[in-house]
Parts: sequence; structure tokens; C-alpha cells
Amino acid sequence: MAEGMVLSGKYEAYSEYKDSGISGLGKIPGHWEVMQLKRTIDGCVNGIWGTEPEKDGNNTVVLRVADFDRPKLSLQEAGYTYRKIEEKEKLTRKLKRGDLLLEKSGGGEKTLVGQVVLFDKEFEAVTSNFVAKMTPKSGFNSRFLNYVFSRFYSENINYCSIKQNTGIQNLDSSAYLAEKFGFPVEAEQEKIANFLDHETAKIDTLIEKQQQLIKLLKEKRQAVISHAVTKGLNPNAPMRDSGVEWLGEVPEHWDVVKLSYRYEVLLGKMLDDKKITGDYLGAYLRNTDVQWDRINTEDLPKMDFRPEEHRRYSVEAGDLIVCEGGEIGRSAIWENDDKCFYQKALHRLRPYNYSRDNSRFMFYVMFDAVHQERFSGGVAKATIAHLPAETFRQYKFAYPPYGEQVDISVFLDEMKDKFELLELSAQRQIDLLQERRTALISAAVTGKIDVRHFNPEGGQPSESPNINNKEVVA
Repeated sequence: MAEGMVLSGKYEAYSEYKDSGISGLGKIPGHWEVMQLKRTIDGCVNGIWGTEPEKDGNNTVVLRVADFDRPKLSLQEAGYTYRKIEEKEKLTRKLKRGDLLLEKSGGGEKTLVGQVVLFDKEFEAVTSNFVAKMTPKSGFNSRFLNYVFSRFYSENINYCSIKQNTGIQNLDSSAYLAEKFGFPVEAEQEKIANFLDHETAKIDTLIEKQQQLIKLLKEKRQAVISHAVTKGLNPNAPMRDSGVEWLGEVPEHWDVVKLSYRYEVLLGKMLDDKKITGDYLGAYLRNTDVQWDRINTEDLPKMDFRPEEHRRYSVEAGDLIVCEGGEIGRSAIWENDDKCFYQKALHRLRPYNYSRDNSRFMFYVMFDAVHQERFSGGVAKATIAHLPAETFRQYKFAYPPYGEQVDISVFLDEMKDKFELLELSAQRQIDLLQERRTALISAAVTGKIDVRHFNPEGGQPSESPNINNKEVVA
């Protein structure tokens, strides 16, 4: 047995290894051949965007980066874009099953360009001008190559081939495909691909179950909040018709009134760069600074707020800050005494009577209203959808007595913490499964484990390796 022996006690290593001579790859099975990636594919053909589709014409699917199913290294099942592509333009670009699609332009601050996915469809398609087509040469299994490229991507090996241009990452495909890797013969490539198809499918199923659990938890949390802020915590409370269709029945001792009867609702100051003198600078909140139950206070921009404007445009502890545009109604409470102001893209809700209304309760009212899409009918349609103050003030909500507002808020805070812990646990499981998936792919395509005798019907174990195990071939 070779050094390293096994991975997590489940997979044997190859009997003989050699130095690959490649930094970051280390030893590979003795019978594997080292070669450049470009020797495995028949060119790298850039895509085309074409022209506007014809209403009754023979249009073609143009696959974009947005169509990539990145976690599964494949394509989404629907939502494709159709464009008119001339036949002469299709000659070298038309895809066939087994081709690989390389993301040549795109990426972002947290995502590198260079993702590769497998084209495993039967319909006619070409790639967009941000995506290139790579056709595997004879002797190379497309599914195996897809996993090899995913290993390059997950370990950021493509980073040194990326060029930045006007905020968009561009991949130098020639430099990228000059990278070297170790390859077995095609029959062995197919066995490794079969193993990984089987094992990653099992992992993907587990991930989907955790994702479904998170979705159900969010739905349950929303239902709990909705019930609490419209029906209260006492199941035996006498009810009455609220007179508001979406509220339905509410406890008979609750008030149902317009928002403007209980809260001062004011928009912030409009930004005007030309009027900033620097004499009265003050930090202010923008729409993006207000997320659900969280307000960013770091690196805030500044503009002038004259002394006579401070009362009108400042925020105080206990104010509920509500987004006027973007995700309309997204809210958070300002909870400190630091001097700060707010921009016109935000509403400031301040109770007229602090002994009558509780901002935390109003936060949950807003959470329910947004997730029930209560503001969709009152949204002004301009370049960007927004909720004008005069419209917002007319919305009716149900208000219990102050003590009951506090009790409901405390209850919902406790439930929120419980749901978030459950969601966090499920997300951790997803992260671990994704790490296992990546580690398993890397171990198989680099020859750290020998899966040539893998049998999905029985025989060699088919559980994913423990990613924390250090017993792998160096």
C-alpha cells in the first residue's frame, strides 16, 4: 500500500505513486500522464449574442453564465434566452452533448470567473459572448474533465489567469489551459466520473433536504409572526372584524387605525452633492444600510445638516427606520444614542406616544406586511418602485394595548432566536456537505483514492470521505 493508505478508512489508495512535478498537486498514481489542459480539448470557441429574436422565427437558445447551476456543475433546467443566430455563425459554435462551457467574463468581489459546467442537453444551443465552448478530444471523458475543471475552480487555480477590466473579471483562456494536470486513460476516467456522479448525487440530495428544511422554517417563522401581530397570543380572546380585508378578524379590544394616527412618518433628506459645503457635515443612513433588524453604522457617507434640520432629519434610539425603495418596507430599529441622520430613501417612524406604542412590535408588523406583500398595491411605479410617505401613512394596522405589544415582541424575539438557530444548524450542514463534495471530487480526480472497483450496487463503501481526515496521499 502507498503512503496515506486510505481516506477516512473507506477508500484505498493506488499501489504506486510518482511525483507530478506540479505545485499543489503533489503525487499522482504511477500510470497517470501529466499534460496541459489544452491537450484534452479541441479548442476554446467564444460565443455570440446574436440579434433580437423573431416572433415566429427559428430562434436559438443562447446559454449565459446566469444559466449555470454552479453547485451541480451543470445547467439550470429552464429560463433560457432565445436569440436569432445566423446559420453561418452556428457552424463552429453549436453545442453538442458532452461539451464543456467555460465562463470567460464575469465574476465579482466574492466570486472568481472561470466556472466550468457540462452541457448535457439535447436541444440546439450556442453560448453567449461571455461563455466559451470546449469540446473534449477523443480519449477524454467529458464528465471527468468537468470534475477536473471544478477542482481547478474550487482551489482558485484559475486566479493567476484572471485579468481585471473595468470592474469585470476576464479569464485568459490560453494561460488557463496551459496549466498541467495528471490524467488516467479514458476507461479509468469514466470509472472515476461514474463514482463521482453517484456520490455527488447523494450529497446533492442531502443538501436539497436541508435547503427545504430552511425554507419550511422560514415559512413557519413567518406564520408565527403573522398570527401574533394580527391575532395576539391569547387563543381565547373575543374577535371582531377589523374592516381591513388582509387583516381579517382581530381581537376586539385592539385598535385598527391608520399608521399616521400612531406614528410620525417622515422621509429623510434628499442628497444634493452641489449643496454640500462641508460646514455642517453629518453621517447619514442610506437604503442599503438598513437590513432586516440590522443597521450598518460603519463608513457612512456625509452631507450637510444645518442645526435647524437636526430635529427633522436625525434618528433617535427607538426610531423604526423603514426602506422607502428597494425591498420596500425592510426595517430595523435605531438602538443607540450616536448622532446620525437619514436620507430620503428611508422613512423614519417615531411613536407619538411612547407609553402607547412599542417600536419593536411595529417592526414585526412591518416584517409581516412585507412578507405578505401588503405594499404591492401602494407602490408607485417609476424608474424604481417606492412607497411614498403620503401613501404609507394611510395603511391601517392593528394595535393592541402597550403591555400586549411588549409581550408579543418578547415572544417573537424568543421565537426568532429559536428559528435562527435551527436555520443556522441546517446551513452548517449544507456547508459541511458542500465541503465534503468538493473534497471528494478533489480526492478522486487527483488519484488520492482509488475508485476503479467502485460498485454502486454494493461492494466498496459509497459514503463521502471525512473532509477533516488528514490521511490522504501527499
